Order: sequence, then structure tokens, then C-alpha cells
Amino acid sequence: MKKTSRRKTAAIIGTTAAAAMLLAACGSSSTSTKSTSSTTSTATKVKGGVAYFAEGPGANPNYIFPLTPSTDFSVDNLSQFQALMYRPLYFFGVGNKAELNTSLSLANTPVYSNNDKTVTITLKKYKWSDGESVTSRDVIFWMNLLKANKTDWAAYVPGDFPDNVVSYSAPNASTVVFQLNKSYSPTWFTYNELSQITPLPMAWDRTSLNQPAPSPTAANLPDTTTSGAQAVYKFLSGQAGDLSTYATSPIWSVVDGPWKLQSFTTAGKAVFVPNTDYSGPVKPSLSEFVELPFISSSSEFNVLRAGNNAITYGYLPVTDLSQKSYVESLGYKVEPWIDLGFDYWVENYNNPTYGPLFKQLYFRQALQHLVDQPAWISTFLKGYAVPSYSPVPLAPANPFADANSKSNPYPYSVSAAKNLLTSHGFKMVNGVMTCESPGSAATDCGAGVSKGLALNLNLQYASGNTATEQEMAAYASAAKQAGITINLTSATFDTVITNAAPCTSSQASCKWEMENWAGGWEYSPDNYPSGGELFGSGSGSNFGSYSSNTANTLIAATHTSSDPQAALDAYQNYMVKQLPVIYQPSPDYSISLVSSKLGGVTQNPYLNLTPENWYFTK
Repeated sequence: MKKTSRRKTAAIIGTTAAAAMLLAACGSSSTSTKSTSSTTSTATKVKGGVAYFAEGPGANPNYIFPLTPSTDFSVDNLSQFQALMYRPLYFFGVGNKAELNTSLSLANTPVYSNNDKTVTITLKKYKWSDGESVTSRDVIFWMNLLKANKTDWAAYVPGDFPDNVVSYSAPNASTVVFQLNKSYSPTWFTYNELSQITPLPMAWDRTSLNQPAPSPTAANLPDTTTSGAQAVYKFLSGQAGDLSTYATSPIWSVVDGPWKLQSFTTAGKAVFVPNTDYSGPVKPSLSEFVELPFISSSSEFNVLRAGNNAITYGYLPVTDLSQKSYVESLGYKVEPWIDLGFDYWVENYNNPTYGPLFKQLYFRQALQHLVDQPAWISTFLKGYAVPSYSPVPLAPANPFADANSKSNPYPYSVSAAKNLLTSHGFKMVNGVMTCESPGSAATDCGAGVSKGLALNLNLQYASGNTATEQEMAAYASAAKQAGITINLTSATFDTVITNAAPCTSSQASCKWEMENWAGGWEYSPDNYPSGGELFGSGSGSNFGSYSSNTANTLIAATHTSSDPQAALDAYQNYMVKQLPVIYQPSPDYSISLVSSKLGGVTQNPYLNLTPENWYFTK
């Protein structure tokens, strides 16, 4: 899922030894930059208290319905808001390890049979806050809504989930059975398909607030027909658009997670209280958990450094690292939070003017040559970052990235960028590279690129983060030297991700050219980095509408291959060279500042918040 600017056991994968080795290595992951540790304490535990968590700058939760569209598919909505109230079927992240968390999952480890074409899931005993049990019918409800509304879902990849499920059934209240259209890697299917499911309460199976909440055992509920499921989805997504009712709605108050929403502002301040009916293994110790919105990293840090315990769990902007000792003297521990993700910005391949140019590999190479990743990391990010050369992350340490993903085929070079342009039909006119040789020959500008097209591009980036502002200014300066004018604008994170939506060239909304939400992608709930959600043709999170038959074939192979690492290597090696997006340094998710009085904190590599584990000490 989209990040803010600062997303199996052996029994599952016993079908292949390679998969078992993969997960063993994943389970031993560690950071590749600064160390990350648990902020546990040996001091006396105190029951109650209010913990204040600082949201990312301009990245406020604004969508509560778990069946989330691409415009709202972000960490601040899914991992750090929805999941506190509505638990996914399978939970990922054990401490700071990138692996399946069987303890916090709503279901037992899935069982694969029939040559990995049948998946059987057994639910644990959980309750909804309205007193009803979490049953297999709640999973069927999710599947019915998903099947009928799949193109509205950010995680949809044509041919993948739910298209690859031939049938699904609930033989009893605790069992769900999926029949698949062919054999799939149990690792991939569990990490990237079953991980997408969030059981939904039957109290939501209606099309109006005027209707009473239906009985879970009622027959002929709306979701059981396609038209009914579409009407339910329309109702629920409409309710999700009314932020002012989140804390008072009879819909959203029915939860199975450890927290309930007590109050919520349209600015993004969320106050949670414990769900006293939570059935999970860890019950909240805090009396309240509060998420606080900030318009910028500097405004957050100003509140934190003022003391008064206004923020319990915040972050240190990289531009203020010189004050590390001071905040430690205030009683904070400095702990970098490393997530399993990579950073990039998107070009709009369907933009009516520049889309044909973005489709030219030479032009994407020229744009990439203008990103000085080593300098940005050392200067703007103060070393709290790793480079991104492919969609497969370099940090935390993992078994996924191969040698090609760890090396840069397009190092910083203004001259290389200029040479690529001039060798493909561009000429400098009044300081701006302009297409003088249209056509599709090897030395032409490329198919669809019109004569006289000047490189005068718009790039919008997420505001509120000084390092991002510095990076974009440096990029525009380098581009200017190569004859490319980059017109920079900034907007909030939520605005940028809304603008960076897949579109067709005929749509009025398709005029955007490049969007940088300053956070890239975090692999959750697609926890295995095979890229289908991001780069499969027509995928819901393929924001720039990149399309490649070769990429589609390589992605598909990662789902079914008997040698998953070889298939993943082939995919990432292609994406290193093809540049479906512009890669930029991947910063630590945040340089977290955690009160020394707060215990039980671990920093999940999938960026899930688990404040039910937190407690104050004395």
C-alpha cells in the first residue's frame, strides 16, 4: 500500500523446500541501516493512561471501510487505522520480523491440498462487539462484496484474487473452503491473497441506515446476489465518505479488533478506547489511544520538543537530527522504524500529452539518471535510508532482493540524460529539449510523440517534509541542466495520492503528469514483493497505468513457479532495467521517538500499529 512520507510456517509451505527456506530467512530479518529494537521495560507496569501517537505529516486517516479504493489505499488508513478496529483474516509481522503472525490472526494456519488447488481455513473463536461471533459467513460476505465490486478495490489484479477463486463455501460456522483455478505457491497465495481478506460483520449487510441490522443467520441477504452486493458496497463506501460520522455510526461501531473509535475529527484526530469484547490474546492496557494529525514534520517536532508529554510516540525529522540528545533528555528513545518497502514516484503513461513519451524507455532512463540517490541519502536523509533500484526492497534484510536489485544501472549523470535525449530526436531550443524528429525509428522521439513537444513537465509532491522538498528541488535543478523543465508543486499526502489515480487519456482527471507522495510502497497487505498489484496491467494500484506483456508474464510466474526465488529474480531483474517508475531513496519509515515511560512497543515491518501491547511504567 502507499506509505506516508514519514505498508508461513512450515505447515503452510511444506510442498516445497525452497519456500520453507524463504520463510526461514524472512523470519530472521534485520535492518540494513540503523538498528530497530523493542521498547520494552523492566519497570513496574501501570494499568491505564493515554498514549498519543503522531500521524505522518499531512497523512491523516480518511477512509474507514476495509474494502478500500486506490485513492485511499495507504498506511494511515489500513495499517494504522482500520486494522485497530477490523482485524484482517491473517495478521503479519512478529515484532520487527516480516512473517505471518499466527497468534494475532483470526484463523489458524491455512491447509493446502488437491495439489495446492484447495485451501481450507479454520477460524478461531472471535466475537464482534455487538455480541455476534466472527464466522465463516463474515468471510463469505467479504468475498461476495469483493467479487461484485472488484474493479473498485485498490488491490485488484485482473486474473488474480478474486478471479483465481473458482468457488468459495462455508461448510460450517468456523470453516471456509476456497477452490482455485490452478495450483499456486502456498507462500504467495497466503502472503498476497488470503492476506487481503478482512471478515465483515453481518450488521453491515444492508443498503440504508433506515434498515435494521440483519440477523447473521437470515436468508437472502443483499450480498448474496451481484446487484445486492453492489448496492451494499455503494452504501458502505458512501458512509465511509462521511468522516464526521465515523465515531457515531451504527455501522463502524461494530468491531472485532482491540479498539473502538470514541471520537474522530475530519482533520484526522482519532481517539480510540478498548473494545471490552475483544477476543484476541492481548487486551489493551491503555485507557485511550489517540492519533494526532500534523500538517508538517516541523509542526510535530515543535509540539514534541516543547515537552508536557503531548506526544508519547512521535518522530524526529532528519533535518533536526542535531537535537537527538535534547529529545533524549526529555525522556524519549530514538528508534528508527524500518518497513518492507521501496520508494518511487509515478509517471502517467495515459497522460494525453506526455503519456507517449513516458512509454519510451530511453526517456525513463534519462529521468532516472537525474536522481542522485547516494547524495540524497547522505545529505538530505542523513543516512537514514537505503537506495531503491527495483520494486524488491533492500531493507529490512530479507531473502527477496538479488544482486541486480542492489546495484544501480542508471547512476546520476546529467550528461547521460542529455545524450539519451539528443540521440532520440530531441534538440535544445531556448534551453528546453524539444522533439525535432518524431517517429518510431531508433533515433526518433518515439511512437506518438509529436514534433515540437517541449520537455516542460509538472511534478507534484507531498508537502510537510523538508527532506522531500530538498530532493525535489535538487531533481528540478539537475533536470534543468539536461534541458528538462520540472514545474514543482506541493500538496498534502492525501491530495497527492488522490491525484495519482489510474485513468484513461480521455478523462479530465488524467491530466496529471508525475506524482510523488514521498513514501513509495509498503508491502502490505500484499506481503510478498512480486509486484502484481503495482505493475500488472489494469491492476488497482498500478497508479501510472504501466503496461508490459513481459512484466505480466514474469509476475504470473512468481505466483505458480516451483522455484519461487528464481521467478522473483527474473521479475526484479526486468524491473531494474525497465523503470516502470522513477526510483528514489527509501527512507526509514520514521526515526521514531518513543517515551521511555511507554513499554511493549515493537515496530512492525508492515507498519501495523499494535497499541494494545503498549503500557505505561513507573
